[in-house]
Amino acid sequence: MNPRSAMLPRLDVGFLILSSVLLVQGSTTSSPKKSPAAPASPPARPPSPVGDLTWALGLRLYQAIRSEPSSVNMVFSPLLVASSLGALGGGSAGTTASQVQDLLKTPSSSKAGAKIGNLLSAALKSFTDANGTTFHLHTSSAVFSKQAPPVSKAFVKDSQDKFRLQHQPMGKGDAKADLKQLYAWAKAGLGGLDGAPVEGEIKAKAGALILANALRFKGLWEREFSQESTDRRTFLGKKYTKVVMMHRAGLYRFHEDMENMVQVLEVPLWGDKASLVLLLPFHVENLDRVEKLLNPERLSKWLEKTGVTSVAISLPRANISSTLSLQKPLSALGLTDAWDQKVADFSGVSGKSKGKLHLGGVFHWASLELAAEAGKGAAVEENIQKPKLFYADHPFIIFVRDNATGALLLMGAVDHVEGEPLHDEL
Repeated sequence: MNPRSAMLPRLDVGFLILSSVLLVQGSTTSSPKKSPAAPASPPARPPSPVGDLTWALGLRLYQAIRSEPSSVNMVFSPLLVASSLGALGGGSAGTTASQVQDLLKTPSSSKAGAKIGNLLSAALKSFTDANGTTFHLHTSSAVFSKQAPPVSKAFVKDSQDKFRLQHQPMGKGDAKADLKQLYAWAKAGLGGLDGAPVEGEIKAKAGALILANALRFKGLWEREFSQESTDRRTFLGKKYTKVVMMHRAGLYRFHEDMENMVQVLEVPLWGDKASLVLLLPFHVENLDRVEKLLNPERLSKWLEKTGVTSVAISLPRANISSTLSLQKPLSALGLTDAWDQKVADFSGVSGKSKGKLHLGGVFHWASLELAAEAGKGAAVEENIQKPKLFYADHPFIIFVRDNATGALLLMGAVDHVEGEPLHDEL
């Protein structure tokens, strides 16, 4: 028996489960004299990660970012990055366009490009439509131009219509003024939340294009974590801290890979329009080993092997936020010409010859809240018997995906949770 099972609250009939990486609310009670209602049949599985460009880009970009020693508690949106690069790629030509296509794993033909654009557009719409019911979402994407030639109206319209990418001209001020403008935009995109500053200065030369994404996400669970099922425990991460842990038991898709020592848990959000996938190592360790396993094929196999079973979940209540400059990781993945003013070709953005525009930066602000709130409405009773234990008191990996299109909205790593410091670090 796992020694942690003795630490969980007693699971009486009617004790329902919930997990936490977003926000959730709404609980039910049931009479102990009545048998729990049989659970509804599980919903259809979302499309596989294999062949989805948001998963392919997200996993490659995740590993490139995590290769930096300073990458701790990182979260970003593969869908927003792919959509913004897709829009900018539509305004590029020559080797610049080829490198964007290779990065997004998209064919060069116009028909294939249009199809990819439509898929990304559909995923963005699906998440937007679910906002306020399945989750609370603040998001914005923009391309800033610094003393550049006039940006084509056709490019602006196409980018806004397909990819929800706005155009924001930058002033003629210095780097400090550029940063101030970017931070004000990011704060608005995060719904009033102050984003962490970008490391170093922004040195946007005349003709620079700067891509920026901002996203704040708070999920709504099918059933809440009640106040009675929370307590203070130790999170064994980069720093050992005393944190609020939330406990719940219910029926979820779950798989244990005994060979690779990883637990895979999929939790639907309210209304089943999106779901959360968590990867947790069996033992307390940093995430290096598990991260080396990540690719679309293995993730697809893990998700296919998940079966609906009783699971007792314990998750920390936390906010995971990060501010990322993506120039180094994108360059490492093959996007090199775009940054060079002499060879970059964004002639489709301005209608001018190449050499006038170049990419000056790609910045990404993201925030993911783990809390106890659920969506509105009564929860369905579940028959909880001999639950498996998913006890996330140590580093784990998070995915948020759209159940209709399969697109990957968010991906991140929880290396530590802020709280009262205790002792040794990993």
